[in-house]
Parts: sequence; structure tokens; C-alpha cells
Amino acid sequence: MDPVVIAVDVGSSSARAALFDARGEPIAGRFHQVPYEARITPDGGVEHDPAALLDAVATCLDAVHAWPESVSTAGVGVTTFWHGLLGFDSGGRAVTPISMWADTRSAGEADVLRGALDATDLHARTGCHLHASYWPSRLRWLAREHPDLVARVARWGSFGEHLETELFGDAATSIAMASGTGLFDQVACTWDTEALAVAGITKSQLFPLVDRHEPRRGLRGAWARRWPRLRGVPWFPAVGDGVASSVGSDCTDRGRIALNVGTSAALRIVTPDAPAPVRGLWRYRVDRTLWITGGATSEGGNVYAWCRDLLKLPPDDVVERTLGERMPDEHGLTVLPFLAGERAPGWRDGRRAAIAGLTLDATPLDVLEAALEAVALRLALVYELLAPAAEPDHAIVASGGGLARSPAWRRIIADAIGHPLRWSPDSEATTRGVAVLALQSLGLLRSLADARRPLGETIAPDPVRHARYRAALERQRTLDEKV
Repeated sequence: MDPVVIAVDVGSSSARAALFDARGEPIAGRFHQVPYEARITPDGGVEHDPAALLDAVATCLDAVHAWPESVSTAGVGVTTFWHGLLGFDSGGRAVTPISMWADTRSAGEADVLRGALDATDLHARTGCHLHASYWPSRLRWLAREHPDLVARVARWGSFGEHLETELFGDAATSIAMASGTGLFDQVACTWDTEALAVAGITKSQLFPLVDRHEPRRGLRGAWARRWPRLRGVPWFPAVGDGVASSVGSDCTDRGRIALNVGTSAALRIVTPDAPAPVRGLWRYRVDRTLWITGGATSEGGNVYAWCRDLLKLPPDDVVERTLGERMPDEHGLTVLPFLAGERAPGWRDGRRAAIAGLTLDATPLDVLEAALEAVALRLALVYELLAPAAEPDHAIVASGGGLARSPAWRRIIADAIGHPLRWSPDSEATTRGVAVLALQSLGLLRSLADARRPLGETIAPDPVRHARYRAALERQRTLDEKV
């Protein structure tokens, strides 16, 4: 049989592992998922326990790694959530929780930096805005609020480095992961001197940089005994989940924009040359040859989950049917969906959610519909900024668990954006993407485009509904200005 690759996908709410063949197709029955929840604190903290995530990954690998002796493993690809910040002591042990992109406790530090630095120049170099979701403000906040804990930290990294250190005894940071920290010079492909200085750390306190093609081999100790067939297999460094999601959606050139709605949401485009910096969008790296630019919102499936938890909603099939029968914006509500602050396009980390227009006859479904429409309107703003970087006849390829569960929400987003959506045929685009990246690094695929599949259904926007959403967007903007 052809060799297989293992894809490890560590997301904000679950870990996954799956087997893929040499063409980038999933192998039936070889997928395992372990959910977990972040710890949310009253002051805006959002954290994960690195040990719990490591256990989840190990459980996933236990479930998928055993296969017939006739099948050889070519490699293991890893993707993790972007922007996670974790401190390591001199022995390589994790000594802090993982601070997540949704952690807004450093919003005050971000305000200080915005007032002290040339934000435009820093954004042009690092591709990142001065915002609590990036490392500079969070490192400053940690140093101020937890100096004793920070004193124990020898190096800073992400969960990808934690996984690699545990398995191999040492680790490196991929260019893709480094590009999402706010500390990385995207053009020079090295750590940015000014960003390091304002963050209060030095280059020696970070892991060495490698490209995504540079694997590590030789599982150590108990891990080698646990997975003996993976002992000498190449493990590629973790890449950001946005990179993997775009590749898994087959969005690897200017002809396609990737739209993903998971816990949060994002629109992204991969290009072979550096796109011009655009205020409101970020600009990261896939590797030394490919760029990825776009905008990620802090709101997505988390808004749907919040509504599901707090409102007495009917069963999902009733919700879907009702949403499909309603006209846009007929509830009269205006929602600012900033439950975790705002990222793209305004990058105001201190922003909070609001619902305006509530009356005694407002129903839970009214609030849910208004909230889902509000997320769609924020994505429409991001799309307006990103579309000029794409080919004129580009496709928007949609994926993600948030949209997989709700065809009605897919239609809402298509109508709000005003451009057709093509549904991705793969329900686990991020997991598939890291498998395709590993296959291409191994030489089993000549290019990322070689794994492309036919696109799924087209969700065409309705002009009348789009016009109603444009009016709703203006009302949302007015409320945003007032609050």
C-alpha cells in the first residue's frame, strides 16, 4: 500500500488526529477527536492547561496510529491554534497556562503601545496590529501582573513547541507560527528587534526558527515505547491553523479566498508575493516562499454556542427551518457580537458585545438570528478589504464546524457578503490541510495544488436579501459608533 501521513490538529476547543493517504484523502475509520474547554476568568482571561492538551493529543494518536504492517508512515504533520503564548523553564517544562488569542486582559498594555509606537510602521513589518491577541501586549501584562511566574520562564513559545519538546526533548518555531506572534519581521523572516524590545524579551528567550519543511526525528523514552512505529518518522513543526485551513480548503492562490467559521471566523488568501499592508487585515507567512493575508474575527461559532447556552432555543432542526423561512433583519435587533473583544477589522480589544432594540415580544430565535447576522456583517467588512488582493473572478470557499452545522448560516453569510460561496467538500479542512502540507514537504505531492478536489455546492447571494443586509450593516455601524 501507499504510505500514509498522520495529521495532528490542535484547535481551540478540541484535538484531532487522522490518517491520510498519499493523495491527501482521509482513510476511513482513522479519525479521533478529543474535546476540551478553555478556562475563562472574570477579568477576560482565556487559558488552556498545556498538560490537558498534551493528553488529548496523545489519546488521539493512540486511537489512529495502529494500522496493518503493510502500511508505512511517511510523516506526521502538526497544526495548532495561532497566537497561543506559553512559558517554558530552563528544563523545557511548561510553567504557565497557554494564553489564548481571545485573552483580553492585556488590552490596557495594547493601548499603551498604540500611544507610544508608530503602529503603521510596526504593522507593515510584523503584519500584526497592536492588540491583545498578539504577544507584545500579553508579555508586558504578564511581566507586570505575574513577575514571579515570569522570572521562572527561560523561553516563550506556543503549544506546538510544548508538544515537540515533550516528544523529542527540544523544539523549534516554524516561520508560519512565528509570523502570527506580533514579534516577527515578515519580510526579513526573523524576529523583529523593536517588537522584542517593547515586549520586554530578547531573541534568546525564543525558540530557533525553522521552515515548515524541516522535520524532527527520534521520539524519546516513553513516547518511543508507546508508538514504536513512529520512532524514526519525520515530524514536521507546527504551523498555524489558518495556514492549514486554507490549504485544506484548496485555497492556495489568488483565485480562491478561504472562509472558515469555527470557534472564531476568518477570511484568508495565499499569495506567492507579499501583499501590500492593509489596515484592518493581518499579513503572515505560510513559509519562506508563500504569504497568507486576511482578517480573523473574535466572533464565530462561539457566538452560536453562547446563544445556545443562554437562550431556550428549540431543537436544531426547528432552528434551521425557522432561519431559512425568515427575511433578513426582520427582528428589528442590532447586535455587536464582540463577546471576546474585536479583532478584524477594527482591532479594538476592549470592545464588548451589545444588543439593541429588544422589546417584550422579542424571542430567543430573534436574538439568535440577529447574532448570526451580526457575525456575517463583520465578515462582509473583512471581505471588502481582502477582495482587491484576489483575482476578479475569485471563488470564496467556505468551511468549518460552525457552518457545517447550519446551512442557514451559510446562506446568511453569502447574502451579507454579496458573493457566491462554494462549500468545501471536506468537513475537517484544517486537519486535511496539515496532511497535504506534510505530503508536499515529503515530496509525495509536487505542489499543494495537486491535492485539489472539485468544489461543493454553490450558495448564491440573493440581491434583495443583500440589500437588506447592507442597510443592517449601516445600522450596526451607527450603534458601534454610539457605544
